[in-house]
Amino acid sequence: MENAIEIRDLTKSFHNVLTKEDVVAVDHLTLDVPEGQIFGFLGPNGAGKTTTIKMLLGLIFPDSGAAHILGQPAGDIDVKRKISYLPETPYFYEHMTGFEVLDFYGTLFGIPAQKRKARVSELLEQVGLASNMHKRLRFYSKGMLQRIGLAQALVNDPRVLFLDEPTSGLDPIAHLEIRDLILRLREEGRTVFLSSHQLSDVEMVCDRVSIMNRGKVLKVGALKDLLAGQTTEVRAEKVSDAALAKVKEIAPDAFLVEDALSARVEPDQVNRLVDVVVQNGGHIVAVTPSQRTLEDIFIETIQQAGMPVADLSLEGSLSQ
Repeated sequence: MENAIEIRDLTKSFHNVLTKEDVVAVDHLTLDVPEGQIFGFLGPNGAGKTTTIKMLLGLIFPDSGAAHILGQPAGDIDVKRKISYLPETPYFYEHMTGFEVLDFYGTLFGIPAQKRKARVSELLEQVGLASNMHKRLRFYSKGMLQRIGLAQALVNDPRVLFLDEPTSGLDPIAHLEIRDLILRLREEGRTVFLSSHQLSDVEMVCDRVSIMNRGKVLKVGALKDLLAGQTTEVRAEKVSDAALAKVKEIAPDAFLVEDALSARVEPDQVNRLVDVVVQNGGHIVAVTPSQRTLEDIFIETIQQAGMPVADLSLEGSLSQ
Protein backbone atom coordinates (compact mmCIF):
# COMPACT_ATOMS: atom_id res chain seq x y z
CA MET A 1 0.00 0.00 0.00
CA GLU A 2 1.40 3.38 -1.04
CA ASN A 3 1.44 6.36 1.28
CA ALA A 4 -0.76 9.36 0.58
CA ILE A 5 1.26 11.45 3.05
CA GLU A 6 4.91 11.07 4.03
CA ILE A 7 6.48 13.30 6.68
CA ARG A 8 10.19 13.14 7.50
CA ASP A 9 11.86 15.02 10.37
CA LEU A 10 9.48 17.97 9.99
CA THR A 11 10.37 20.79 12.40
CA LYS A 12 8.80 24.19 12.97
CA SER A 13 9.43 26.78 15.69
CA PHE A 14 7.99 30.21 16.42
CA HIS A 15 9.53 33.18 18.18
CA ASN A 16 7.74 34.21 21.38
CA VAL A 17 7.89 38.01 21.51
CA LEU A 18 7.11 38.03 25.24
CA THR A 19 9.79 35.59 26.41
CA LYS A 20 12.18 36.36 23.52
CA GLU A 21 12.60 32.62 23.07
CA ASP A 22 11.91 30.23 20.22
CA VAL A 23 9.11 27.73 20.88
CA VAL A 24 9.27 24.42 19.02
CA ALA A 25 5.76 23.61 17.80
CA VAL A 26 6.68 20.54 15.71
CA ASP A 27 9.81 18.62 16.65
CA HIS A 28 11.36 16.28 14.02
CA LEU A 29 8.01 14.74 13.15
CA THR A 30 8.06 11.56 11.04
CA LEU A 31 4.77 10.00 9.97
CA ASP A 32 3.24 7.94 7.14
CA VAL A 33 -0.43 7.94 6.13
CA PRO A 34 -1.43 5.10 3.76
CA GLU A 35 -3.68 5.84 0.81
CA GLY A 36 -7.39 5.09 1.09
CA GLN A 37 -7.50 5.16 4.89
CA ILE A 38 -8.97 7.41 7.56
CA PHE A 39 -6.08 8.56 9.73
CA GLY A 40 -6.73 10.04 13.19
CA PHE A 41 -4.31 12.81 14.16
CA LEU A 42 -4.73 13.20 17.93
CA GLY A 43 -3.26 15.28 20.70
CA PRO A 44 -4.16 17.79 23.43
CA ASN A 45 -4.41 21.49 22.68
CA GLY A 46 -0.99 22.92 21.85
CA ALA A 47 0.41 19.57 20.71
CA GLY A 48 1.37 20.92 17.27
CA LYS A 49 -1.47 19.42 15.21
CA THR A 50 -2.62 22.65 13.56
CA THR A 51 0.96 23.69 12.75
CA THR A 52 1.54 20.31 11.12
CA ILE A 53 -1.63 20.59 9.03
CA LYS A 54 -0.70 24.11 7.90
CA MET A 55 2.69 22.85 6.73
CA LEU A 56 1.05 19.99 4.84
CA LEU A 57 -1.30 22.47 3.18
CA GLY A 58 1.60 24.72 2.22
CA LEU A 59 0.28 27.64 4.28
CA ILE A 60 3.47 27.86 6.34
CA PHE A 61 6.93 26.42 5.73
CA PRO A 62 9.02 24.14 7.96
CA ASP A 63 12.38 25.11 9.43
CA SER A 64 13.71 21.69 8.38
CA GLY A 65 12.53 18.31 7.21
CA ALA A 66 10.17 17.52 4.37
CA ALA A 67 6.61 16.42 3.66
CA HIS A 68 5.19 14.82 0.54
CA ILE A 69 1.56 14.36 -0.47
CA LEU A 70 0.74 11.90 -3.24
CA GLY A 71 4.43 11.71 -4.02
CA GLN A 72 4.91 15.45 -4.51
CA PRO A 73 6.26 18.11 -2.12
CA ALA A 74 3.63 19.60 0.21
CA GLY A 75 2.65 23.04 -1.02
CA ASP A 76 3.26 22.20 -4.68
CA ILE A 77 0.57 23.79 -6.85
CA ASP A 78 -0.24 20.45 -8.52
CA VAL A 79 -0.75 18.88 -5.08
CA LYS A 80 -3.14 21.63 -4.02
CA ARG A 81 -5.45 20.67 -6.88
CA LYS A 82 -5.72 17.14 -5.42
CA ILE A 83 -6.32 17.98 -1.75
CA SER A 84 -8.86 19.92 0.30
CA TYR A 85 -9.28 21.23 3.82
CA LEU A 86 -12.28 21.69 6.10
CA PRO A 87 -11.50 23.86 9.17
CA GLU A 88 -13.29 23.40 12.47
CA THR A 89 -15.46 26.47 11.86
CA PRO A 90 -15.77 27.09 8.12
CA TYR A 91 -16.70 30.63 7.12
CA PHE A 92 -18.92 31.42 4.17
CA TYR A 93 -20.69 34.53 2.94
CA GLU A 94 -24.04 34.15 4.67
CA HIS A 95 -25.97 36.05 1.99
CA MET A 96 -25.19 33.26 -0.52
CA THR A 97 -27.23 30.09 -0.95
CA GLY A 98 -25.79 26.61 -0.67
CA PHE A 99 -25.82 26.25 -4.44
CA GLU A 100 -24.14 29.63 -4.96
CA VAL A 101 -21.34 28.80 -2.49
CA LEU A 102 -20.45 25.54 -4.21
CA ASP A 103 -20.78 27.11 -7.65
CA PHE A 104 -18.40 29.90 -6.55
CA TYR A 105 -15.73 27.45 -5.38
CA GLY A 106 -16.21 25.40 -8.53
CA THR A 107 -15.44 28.55 -10.51
CA LEU A 108 -12.24 29.07 -8.52
CA PHE A 109 -11.14 25.58 -9.52
CA GLY A 110 -11.83 26.37 -13.16
CA ILE A 111 -14.59 23.79 -13.59
CA PRO A 112 -16.59 24.54 -16.79
CA ALA A 113 -20.12 25.89 -16.23
CA GLN A 114 -22.06 22.84 -17.48
CA LYS A 115 -19.92 20.36 -15.57
CA ARG A 116 -19.93 22.66 -12.52
CA LYS A 117 -23.71 22.75 -12.31
CA ALA A 118 -23.92 18.96 -12.40
CA ARG A 119 -21.11 18.66 -9.83
CA VAL A 120 -22.78 21.09 -7.42
CA SER A 121 -26.12 19.30 -7.65
CA GLU A 122 -24.42 15.96 -7.08
CA LEU A 123 -22.59 17.22 -3.97
CA LEU A 124 -25.70 18.82 -2.47
CA GLU A 125 -27.49 15.50 -2.88
CA GLN A 126 -24.54 13.63 -1.37
CA VAL A 127 -24.48 15.74 1.81
CA GLY A 128 -28.27 15.82 2.17
CA LEU A 129 -28.81 19.48 1.31
CA ALA A 130 -30.56 19.17 -2.06
CA SER A 131 -33.84 20.44 -0.61
CA ASN A 132 -32.05 23.45 0.93
CA MET A 133 -29.81 24.40 -1.99
CA HIS A 134 -31.56 27.75 -2.54
CA LYS A 135 -31.75 28.70 1.14
CA ARG A 136 -29.34 31.44 2.25
CA LEU A 137 -26.58 30.29 4.58
CA ARG A 138 -27.66 32.69 7.34
CA PHE A 139 -30.60 30.32 7.85
CA TYR A 140 -28.49 27.16 7.96
CA SER A 141 -28.01 25.32 11.26
CA LYS A 142 -24.50 24.45 12.46
CA GLY A 143 -24.92 20.91 11.16
CA MET A 144 -26.01 22.20 7.76
CA LEU A 145 -23.02 24.55 7.64
CA GLN A 146 -20.69 21.62 8.40
CA ARG A 147 -22.31 19.64 5.60
CA ILE A 148 -22.00 22.49 3.10
CA GLY A 149 -18.38 22.82 4.27
CA LEU A 150 -17.77 19.16 3.54
CA ALA A 151 -19.43 19.56 0.12
CA GLN A 152 -17.18 22.56 -0.58
CA ALA A 153 -14.16 20.44 0.36
CA LEU A 154 -15.24 17.90 -2.28
CA VAL A 155 -15.80 20.35 -5.13
CA ASN A 156 -12.40 19.62 -6.70
CA ASP A 157 -12.85 15.83 -6.29
CA PRO A 158 -9.81 15.59 -3.94
CA ARG A 159 -7.82 12.45 -3.28
CA VAL A 160 -6.77 13.63 0.20
CA LEU A 161 -8.97 15.57 2.65
CA PHE A 162 -7.83 17.31 5.82
CA LEU A 163 -10.69 17.59 8.33
CA ASP A 164 -10.27 19.61 11.53
CA GLU A 165 -12.89 18.81 14.22
CA PRO A 166 -15.65 18.10 11.67
CA THR A 167 -18.20 17.02 14.32
CA SER A 168 -17.45 19.64 16.99
CA GLY A 169 -20.53 21.30 18.50
CA LEU A 170 -23.08 19.34 16.48
CA ASP A 171 -26.33 17.89 17.78
CA PRO A 172 -26.52 14.05 17.87
CA ILE A 173 -28.31 13.70 14.52
CA ALA A 174 -25.97 16.05 12.64
CA HIS A 175 -23.03 14.37 14.40
CA LEU A 176 -24.08 10.97 13.07
CA GLU A 177 -24.68 12.32 9.55
CA ILE A 178 -21.19 13.88 9.32
CA ARG A 179 -19.61 10.70 10.66
CA ASP A 180 -21.41 8.63 8.03
CA LEU A 181 -20.25 11.05 5.32
CA ILE A 182 -16.64 10.59 6.44
CA LEU A 183 -16.99 6.81 6.22
CA ARG A 184 -18.41 7.22 2.72
CA LEU A 185 -15.28 9.14 1.69
CA ARG A 186 -13.16 6.10 2.52
CA GLU A 187 -15.51 3.88 0.51
CA GLU A 188 -14.83 6.17 -2.45
CA GLY A 189 -11.11 5.50 -2.07
CA ARG A 190 -10.16 8.89 -0.65
CA THR A 191 -7.64 9.44 2.14
CA VAL A 192 -8.92 11.36 5.17
CA PHE A 193 -6.54 13.07 7.62
CA LEU A 194 -8.79 13.64 10.62
CA SER A 195 -7.81 15.89 13.52
CA SER A 196 -10.32 15.55 16.35
CA HIS A 197 -10.83 15.52 20.11
CA GLN A 198 -13.98 13.42 19.72
CA LEU A 199 -12.28 10.14 20.52
CA SER A 200 -15.44 8.06 20.24
CA ASP A 201 -15.76 9.20 16.61
CA VAL A 202 -12.11 8.49 15.89
CA GLU A 203 -12.46 5.02 17.38
CA MET A 204 -15.45 4.28 15.14
CA VAL A 205 -14.10 5.54 11.80
CA CYS A 206 -10.29 5.51 11.77
CA ASP A 207 -8.00 2.79 10.42
CA ARG A 208 -4.84 4.21 11.98
CA VAL A 209 -4.14 6.89 14.58
CA SER A 210 -1.24 8.84 15.99
CA ILE A 211 -1.05 10.57 19.36
CA MET A 212 1.04 13.73 19.46
CA ASN A 213 2.18 15.94 22.33
CA ARG A 214 4.60 18.87 22.53
CA GLY A 215 5.51 18.56 18.87
CA LYS A 216 6.39 14.85 18.93
CA VAL A 217 4.46 11.74 17.94
CA LEU A 218 4.29 9.53 21.02
CA LYS A 219 2.36 6.62 19.56
CA VAL A 220 1.19 5.56 16.10
CA GLY A 221 -0.33 2.42 14.68
CA ALA A 222 -3.38 0.54 13.46
CA LEU A 223 -6.31 1.23 15.77
CA LYS A 224 -7.09 -2.46 16.27
CA ASP A 225 -3.50 -3.07 17.39
CA LEU A 226 -3.49 -0.12 19.81
CA LEU A 227 -6.75 -1.31 21.38
CA ALA A 228 -5.51 -4.87 21.79
CA GLY A 229 -4.92 -6.15 25.31
CA GLN A 230 -8.40 -7.07 26.46
CA THR A 231 -8.78 -7.97 30.12
CA THR A 232 -11.57 -9.63 32.07
CA GLU A 233 -13.04 -8.47 35.36
CA VAL A 234 -14.10 -11.14 37.84
CA ARG A 235 -16.39 -10.16 40.70
CA ALA A 236 -17.24 -12.49 43.56
CA GLU A 237 -18.82 -12.51 47.03
CA LYS A 238 -18.10 -14.35 50.28
CA VAL A 239 -14.36 -14.12 49.67
CA SER A 240 -12.14 -14.30 52.74
CA ASP A 241 -8.90 -12.46 53.38
CA ALA A 242 -7.08 -15.80 53.11
CA ALA A 243 -8.66 -16.41 49.68
CA LEU A 244 -7.69 -12.89 48.60
CA ALA A 245 -4.04 -13.70 49.26
CA LYS A 246 -4.26 -16.64 46.83
CA VAL A 247 -6.18 -14.54 44.27
CA LYS A 248 -3.43 -11.91 44.36
CA GLU A 249 -0.95 -14.51 43.13
CA ILE A 250 -2.95 -14.43 39.85
CA ALA A 251 -4.32 -10.86 39.93
CA PRO A 252 -1.99 -8.61 41.98
CA ASP A 253 -4.38 -5.63 41.83
CA ALA A 254 -7.36 -7.56 43.22
CA PHE A 255 -9.09 -6.04 46.22
CA LEU A 256 -11.91 -6.71 48.71
CA VAL A 257 -14.66 -4.41 49.92
CA GLU A 258 -16.05 -6.25 52.95
CA ASP A 259 -16.29 -9.75 51.37
CA ALA A 260 -16.82 -8.61 47.75
CA LEU A 261 -13.93 -9.27 45.41
CA SER A 262 -12.95 -7.36 42.28
CA ALA A 263 -10.09 -8.72 40.18
CA ARG A 264 -8.88 -8.07 36.63
CA VAL A 265 -6.85 -10.62 34.66
CA GLU A 266 -5.83 -11.56 31.13
CA PRO A 267 -8.37 -13.82 29.35
CA ASP A 268 -6.19 -16.93 29.63
CA GLN A 269 -6.12 -16.58 33.45
CA VAL A 270 -9.89 -16.37 33.99
CA ASN A 271 -10.53 -20.08 34.58
CA ARG A 272 -7.62 -20.34 37.00
CA LEU A 273 -8.89 -17.34 38.98
CA VAL A 274 -12.47 -18.66 39.10
CA ASP A 275 -11.24 -22.04 40.35
CA VAL A 276 -9.26 -20.41 43.17
CA VAL A 277 -12.27 -18.34 44.27
CA VAL A 278 -14.71 -21.28 44.21
CA GLN A 279 -12.30 -23.71 45.90
CA ASN A 280 -11.92 -21.24 48.76
CA GLY A 281 -15.66 -20.81 49.35
CA GLY A 282 -16.28 -17.76 47.21
CA HIS A 283 -19.31 -17.19 44.99
CA ILE A 284 -18.77 -15.85 41.45
CA VAL A 285 -21.09 -12.93 40.68
CA ALA A 286 -19.88 -11.80 37.24
CA VAL A 287 -17.18 -12.43 34.64
CA THR A 288 -17.03 -9.42 32.34
CA PRO A 289 -14.64 -8.96 29.38
CA SER A 290 -13.52 -5.36 29.00
CA GLN A 291 -11.96 -3.77 25.91
CA ARG A 292 -9.55 -0.85 26.16
CA THR A 293 -10.87 2.35 24.61
CA LEU A 294 -9.03 4.97 22.60
CA GLU A 295 -9.60 7.38 25.48
CA ASP A 296 -7.74 4.96 27.79
CA ILE A 297 -4.83 4.81 25.32
CA PHE A 298 -4.81 8.59 24.87
CA ILE A 299 -4.71 9.42 28.58
CA GLU A 300 -2.14 6.71 29.31
CA THR A 301 0.12 7.96 26.49
CA ILE A 302 -0.08 11.63 27.52
CA GLN A 303 0.51 10.77 31.19
CA GLN A 304 3.60 8.79 30.32
CA ALA A 305 4.85 11.87 28.46
CA GLY A 306 4.55 13.92 31.65
CA MET A 307 1.20 15.66 31.22
CA PRO A 308 -1.19 15.13 34.16
CA VAL A 309 -4.81 14.21 33.46
CA ALA A 310 -5.87 17.50 35.05
CA ASP A 311 -4.45 19.29 31.99
CA LEU A 312 -6.91 17.48 29.73
CA SER A 313 -10.52 18.42 29.21
CA LEU A 314 -12.66 15.31 29.67
CA GLU A 315 -16.40 15.38 29.04
CA GLY A 316 -17.32 11.84 28.11
CA SER A 317 -14.98 12.22 25.17
CA LEU A 318 -12.17 14.71 25.02
CA SER A 319 -13.18 18.16 23.80
CA GLN A 320 -11.56 21.50 23.33
